[in-house]
Amino acid sequence: MTWRVNRIHISMRSDSTSALLSLLVSLWRHRDLLWQFTQRNVELRHKGSHLGIFWSLLSPLLLLGLQVLVFGYIMNGRFGVLPNETKIDFGLGLFLGMSLYQFVAEIITTSPILITSNSNFVKKVVFPLEVIPTSAVGSAFIHLLISLGLVFIGVVCFGQGISAGMLWLPLILMPLMLIGLGATLLFSALGVFIRDISPLMQFGVMALMFASAVFYPASNIPPAAWKIMRFNPMLLSIETARDVMLWQRSPNMMHLGYLWIFALGACAFGSSLFRKLKPAFADVL
Repeated sequence: MTWRVNRIHISMRSDSTSALLSLLVSLWRHRDLLWQFTQRNVELRHKGSHLGIFWSLLSPLLLLGLQVLVFGYIMNGRFGVLPNETKIDFGLGLFLGMSLYQFVAEIITTSPILITSNSNFVKKVVFPLEVIPTSAVGSAFIHLLISLGLVFIGVVCFGQGISAGMLWLPLILMPLMLIGLGATLLFSALGVFIRDISPLMQFGVMALMFASAVFYPASNIPPAAWKIMRFNPMLLSIETARDVMLWQRSPNMMHLGYLWIFALGACAFGSSLFRKLKPAFADVL
């Protein structure tokens, strides 16, 4: 019996790995198409507005100013890491956490309708459907880079300045991208069959925001709650990014290692489920 269970686990792990490798190969083969869809998503986001793509820069600036006003000055928030923490330090920490959170939240909320809203591509046999959810991750990541650029400027001009720890940032962003890719593959596939997922995601992203230490330091989490919340990859991503980018601290290697393991597992699971459900998309739509 034990041998049979182990054999099933090995088979499932092999299928997930195969699906992930197949996904990566397909995305590389269709990289030009992926880039075209990513550009299209960025352009459609501000289509019809007078400022156009400029909103990708203006929106984060307005959000930063509002967050500093409400949470920094009105609510007198502090992260309590720097001994001489200023309102700008707090605002940058808040904005960095919100930027990482919004990257994942945007992916989760839009994923359930990605395939259903592009049903014309589903009926094309030769079209690589994995490009649709992946391009959504790409466009969200472009906006994340714009926000991170603003954080970098703030750190240089008003914060603690540039440090060698910032070199760790790509190793924090990559697993976040993989988690986002796994999530969008998973929810875009399920959204074809279960239409109730979309409104459910609205509650899910709200719960994720309060559970990810966006507005408060992780040190404020009670020990009983930390036993569960420490497994939240969003929380660990935000805290680790703040450490290396704002607080000039070395990253927690256990947290970073967990992020990569979780990210690879989430991406493999999402790609495996997407591959299994993809043949039935056309029948449902």
